[in-house]
Amino acid sequence: MAEQTTPYFAGLHRHEYANLITFRKNGQPVVTPVWFAEHNGKIYIMTTANAGKVKRIRNNPHVEIGPSDRAGKPLGPTVPARARILPPEEVQIAREALDKKYGLMKAMFDFFMNVRGVERAWIEVAPADM
Repeated sequence: MAEQTTPYFAGLHRHEYANLITFRKNGQPVVTPVWFAEHNGKIYIMTTANAGKVKRIRNNPHVEIGPSDRAGKPLGPTVPARARILPPEEVQIAREALDKKYGLMKAMFDFFMNVRGVERAWIEVAPADM
């Protein structure tokens, strides 16, 4: 599966981390640096099922995403987007995209999450106009 960068998410190309900005019910933004992978014009992110960003996305699918470093320092502009939590039957594309991009680092991360019994959630981020 080749990495495919659409013009909409071109600012993320060749970056390892992105800031995913979700919004609380009061509108306050919450910035979280995440690993991400793009496939067919959409961004995929894995997180823990009980992460705050999962709850915020369920309440409000409007997000912003832009390149960052590991600590969340912005490395470029953000773009508005729509996020959704993937149902189990749709996670394979996300899993494969992230496995391909992060390789051994992701395999080690998965191993430790599996050992700890951590439930995961998979997020799909699409351009705001989709």
